Amino acid sequence: MSQLSRLISTLTLLRSKRLLTATELAERYDVSIRTIYRDIRKLEEAGVPVYAIEGRGYTLMDHYTVAPVQFTEKQANALITAQHVVNQSKDVSFVNDFNEALTKVKSVFKTSILEKSELLSNKIYVFNWQYEDFSSDALSEIQLAITNLNYIEINYQKISESAVSFRMIEPYAMYSTNNKWILIAWCHLRKDYRAFRIDRIQHFKILEEKFKDRKFDLKAYFAHDSYSGK
Repeated sequence: MSQLSRLISTLTLLRSKRLLTATELAERYDVSIRTIYRDIRKLEEAGVPVYAIEGRGYTLMDHYTVAPVQFTEKQANALITAQHVVNQSKDVSFVNDFNEALTKVKSVFKTSILEKSELLSNKIYVFNWQYEDFSSDALSEIQLAITNLNYIEINYQKISESAVSFRMIEPYAMYSTNNKWILIAWCHLRKDYRAFRIDRIQHFKILEEKFKDRKFDLKAYFAHDSYSGK
């Protein structure tokens, strides 16, 4: 866990539990007590009113509050993507609780991020999700390109070929099937929509240049075509 993550977690615990010892925090995060002392100083330097009660531990000044948590667009997109995955669960209570929790989380989204997250939600579909060791590192950036209409340059290797081809694409939507994320995009090389397995993308670059929206309809795509992202 990074120091920033520890600081946020410690602040959250202090707000809820009110009194914590350095030993308790060190054991919780598996760090030294000296590290906890440094973390407490960091909170104090940031203006958080932490004070020590001798022989008892640390606490916060009464009535201390913090500003609402702000989510980045990528963090909001991660939550929206998780919602689609969770909705595949067969446990109705789990699905309902998650969706109710996410509704509460959405209430603190900035308006611009909320609008983008709702847009992304209509551009994701998940088939038969199962856990896998997903090795690609492009999903979050591609989601941003979808909602912001940015061109992407990719080096792509088909599963049936050893050669790698360069493509300029307009990303429109994605879905998951057979444990693989599939990107649907307009391919300027093929002059048509193509399905790309994200884990087959060898290299990618999000361009600042934006494309004109072709009004791609994900539901219509599934109704008329069947692609597997080969």
